[in-house]
Amino acid sequence: MKRKNRHRGRKRTEEKKKKKKTRQYLPHELIIQILLRLPVKSLTRFKCVCKSWFSLISDPHFANSHFQLSAATPTRRILLLSNKAPRLKTRSIDFEESLKHVYASPNLKFFNHPLFPYNQFSITLTSSCRGFIFFKCSSSLCLCNPFNGIHKQIPFSTFDSKSKLDANIFCYMYGFGYDQSKDDYLVVSMSIDTSLDGVSSHLEFFSLRANTWKEIEGTHFPYITVSGAPKVGSLIDGAIHWLAFRRDLDSTVIVAFDLMERELVEMSFPDYIDIELIDCDLWVFGEFLALWVMDMEDNDKVDIWVMKEYKVRSSWTKTLVLSIDVNSTGFFYPICCTKSGDIIGTDGHTQLLKYDDKGQVIEHYSYNKRGGSQLAMYTESLLSLPGDSEQA
Repeated sequence: MKRKNRHRGRKRTEEKKKKKKTRQYLPHELIIQILLRLPVKSLTRFKCVCKSWFSLISDPHFANSHFQLSAATPTRRILLLSNKAPRLKTRSIDFEESLKHVYASPNLKFFNHPLFPYNQFSITLTSSCRGFIFFKCSSSLCLCNPFNGIHKQIPFSTFDSKSKLDANIFCYMYGFGYDQSKDDYLVVSMSIDTSLDGVSSHLEFFSLRANTWKEIEGTHFPYITVSGAPKVGSLIDGAIHWLAFRRDLDSTVIVAFDLMERELVEMSFPDYIDIELIDCDLWVFGEFLALWVMDMEDNDKVDIWVMKEYKVRSSWTKTLVLSIDVNSTGFFYPICCTKSGDIIGTDGHTQLLKYDDKGQVIEHYSYNKRGGSQLAMYTESLLSLPGDSEQA
């Protein structure tokens, strides 16, 4: 009997060893390839699986590979920022889905970080690039990746700082973009000084890699905005673009800052569009530089123009007319477009609206009936910043 029990015991042990030997494990290289194809939201959660996954997903090389692989099908969102005492309230919308699919992301808690005691009235959301949201506050410029908490404060430029003390100096054009040739992010600022005889302009850029501002000297920049209010540029094709008025020629132009060459270039505005600068602006429609124009003769319509060939003046084409007579405010500002060509924008006060490719409203979302909200479009990423940065 004892011999039989010993025999059975040995048999079970051998079976366990055999099962242990035949247990399958995924190679580390295959795990990496699988994780690279997952959305950022999932990867953020999967950091908690184990130490090796946390280390892998946090690695800058993994983040860069993930961003490049997902570039063809990025997950893009609209950030809503509103003041809900005692803290700021953030919401995020995947605009490829319904506008009503809104969620409060815990990763957007950065805007309530104790190091930055912001409130809604001290923050100005401006633009985004490669997952980083660029915004201004009362004390500095800031960059933040909502999904990994990486952030950096940037001091105001020389002339932007002076503008707080001298009413004759103010920043009137600025933007944020990425220089692929140097793996560097740039914040660009154009300021105007009316305190001297005539008007002088100053073009500066902040390099995150060099961690300093640099002024481009020796060139006169005859560009202003008609309203006098600061304008943020539209980023496309490696350049930041602004709609501006050229003082010396008394004409409307498109001026762009080339992020690789680090110089200004100018593109002609189509003659057959009769507009005022306060009734239109540049934006990015799919892969094209585009323009929205409030029809001055028919105030219940917004025309969408697209530059089909970059820098080719004759390629400007009117592609869509949006009916805005359904809006209580009688205004529409495009923000972004979906993969299917639907256009999403705001009425400037309380609603997001989605138009189809025929110019008709198909959906709307009331984001803050009390007013005071701000919006910015951004792309999900795990990327970090060059140089010194912090993580919330």
